[in-house]
Amino acid sequence: MSTTSMPAPRLSPSTRSDPVLLNPHRLTRRYRDDRSAELMGQTVEFFEKRGKVALKRDEHDRVWPADFLDFLRRERIFATMLTPAGYGRADCRWDTYRISEFAEILGFYGLPYWYPFQVTVLGLGPIWMSGNEEAKRRAGAQLEAGEVFAFGLSERAHGADVYSTDMVLTSDGEGGYRANGVKYYIGNGNAARMVSTFGKFADSGEYVFFAADSQHPNYELIGNVINSQNYVSTYGLRDYPVNEANILHRGDDAWNAALNTVNVGKYNLGSASVGIGTHAFYEAINHAGNRVLYGRTVTDFPHVRRLFTDAYARLVAMKLVTARAGDYMRTATGEDRRYLLYNPLVKARVTSEGERVLTDLWDVIAAKGVEKDTFFEAASRDIRWLPRLEGTVHVNTALMVKFMPNYLFAPDESLPQIGVADEPVNDDYLFDQGPTRGLGKIKFRDYRPALDGFAAIPNVAVFRAQVDAFVALVAGAPPTTEQQDEIDFSLAVGQLFALLVYTGLVLEAVPAWGVADELLDEMFSVFVRDFNGYATDLLGKTSTTSEQAELARAILRQPAADPARSNHVWQKHVFVHKDIYEMNA
Repeated sequence: MSTTSMPAPRLSPSTRSDPVLLNPHRLTRRYRDDRSAELMGQTVEFFEKRGKVALKRDEHDRVWPADFLDFLRRERIFATMLTPAGYGRADCRWDTYRISEFAEILGFYGLPYWYPFQVTVLGLGPIWMSGNEEAKRRAGAQLEAGEVFAFGLSERAHGADVYSTDMVLTSDGEGGYRANGVKYYIGNGNAARMVSTFGKFADSGEYVFFAADSQHPNYELIGNVINSQNYVSTYGLRDYPVNEANILHRGDDAWNAALNTVNVGKYNLGSASVGIGTHAFYEAINHAGNRVLYGRTVTDFPHVRRLFTDAYARLVAMKLVTARAGDYMRTATGEDRRYLLYNPLVKARVTSEGERVLTDLWDVIAAKGVEKDTFFEAASRDIRWLPRLEGTVHVNTALMVKFMPNYLFAPDESLPQIGVADEPVNDDYLFDQGPTRGLGKIKFRDYRPALDGFAAIPNVAVFRAQVDAFVALVAGAPPTTEQQDEIDFSLAVGQLFALLVYTGLVLEAVPAWGVADELLDEMFSVFVRDFNGYATDLLGKTSTTSEQAELARAILRQPAADPARSNHVWQKHVFVHKDIYEMNA
């Protein structure tokens, strides 16, 4: 994979005006191998042939997506994409680039199709990270047979608090164990033939990951937790037999596997948000652009144009950040773990931005957004799942703050510059990460050159001044020990820091995606306003000192307004999407 400056984008001329958003009627994204392009095209074809009417009917009737899973089985899609090299056929590899592209397509057509894929990814994590070769070979065979997987971590009383598991393995006196306990909120728990289940040994209290089978008679499927097509199960193990062939991890390795699996799997939340937001954007602009109120087309109203432009700017940024974070995941090593900051950034901020996109669009289309035959009806509900799935925005923002001292004040220019990591190779390191400690020691390259490289863009320059003021605040009046322990205060600082990191990834991705200067300027107008909002929130905290408040006020800046630029962005980047895509009926 490339570790030099980013190469020129591989985009066809027809996509230069908008290389970012997915359009299933014109699949122009390029892949390095034919198989990847084939499976993306096959997936789009499946949904378009099925049509929106059928998808909506199944959604309302809460139908388990068996036909979709049958399609995946026939075309070997899970086997191809989710089997690491060496455990399946020659076309199999774990390739985060194409996995995230696939996740975006599934999100585009609906969360009930993304979710079984997502929890299969999570269920496979502890297996592929294991030294149990027999279990890994069995997983490869199950994938080839078209099976789904599940991740049995959370419990009703404890959520995802892995310290407090009540799943207990007791010796059976014959060299094996009997597992007893209940898991809660476990996707695919109704169907998975290998459920990676977290627990502890009764005698030692040592953590353990083991594989259970949902079809075993000692596996009790208690029910579906939610009212949805998705099957988010409660299941119980009742004297479930466990032997060495089923044990994936013990002790610290089990703990590390739990956290590292979340690092690998939860990244796909961002791609799902991008897909959902893109489909909702098309539907909203088609509706508004063809609707006349008070003698004017809805999209002629200035406030409507602003809402659409902001939504579009946020959506493009979401895709850029998700793609760029993936580059760091694919190139990670034991010495370069920068992705451990970018991963929670995707989980927290990209998904939150998805909510803001849907809110802006909904403010335009109003009652249309709840009509039962629209994609938007489901999107406006499902987009809100994603920031809250096993690791809330608050948890991930608090995690990001751990990286702030080194990111702001201890740059390491010896780290490689990472290029676009789209090579068709296996992501070996993701399943060989080892211990999860030492986050505070991870280093980053200097964030300032990325901003300085676009200093000619007016709103990038304004944002750079805001960043300098934020860094002056952190350096000149750092949080006290009491403030660091106060989660509300830390989150306010964390949101400012997260936006700085977010925009850095946007700027790094711009060359590869061919984003025009005027669109980048409009995007940073949004970021300047967001930064003002977070600074104002910090001002309002009761524990903010007078010195911190004064420095926070220095962050506030007015965006660089340019009506001509905004009109150009509306005409050439936003409104051009009207009527270019509508899902087949």
